[in-house]
Amino acid sequence: MLNNSFTKGTPEGRKYVIRTMAFMSGYVAVNVMAIFGAFDEIIGRPIAWGLALSVAAPVIGQIWATLSLLKNSDEFVRGMLTKVFVIATGLTLAVCTVWGFGESYAGAPHIPAWIAYPVFWACFGLVSPFVRTSDV
Repeated sequence: MLNNSFTKGTPEGRKYVIRTMAFMSGYVAVNVMAIFGAFDEIIGRPIAWGLALSVAAPVIGQIWATLSLLKNSDEFVRGMLTKVFVIATGLTLAVCTVWGFGESYAGAPHIPAWIAYPVFWACFGLVSPFVRTSDV
């Protein structure tokens, strides 16, 4: 997810990578099992909320890992990451809002809400190279 040159090689950067890999391995495992039909018999039933939560939990954990990196980094890294995080969040909200209104008014095909998470990280990756200062 996050691969900025100002976090590489730092203790907090290493913790972030380990945490992200741990959370995302659970995410991948559950989704691979779903792709191969392991949960087909529960889809659409109330018990499927457990599946939904088990897929969402690693995403929430990875967000925690990012916020933990922000909290435990020095002022410069915290400022840079926060600026990128806020810009990426704004872009994600803009993209999702435009698409949502496109669905409502222009007949755009429906896209599931979970797509906002990868859109956020795509925006984060696009923005990161252009943020050079921690000034707001």
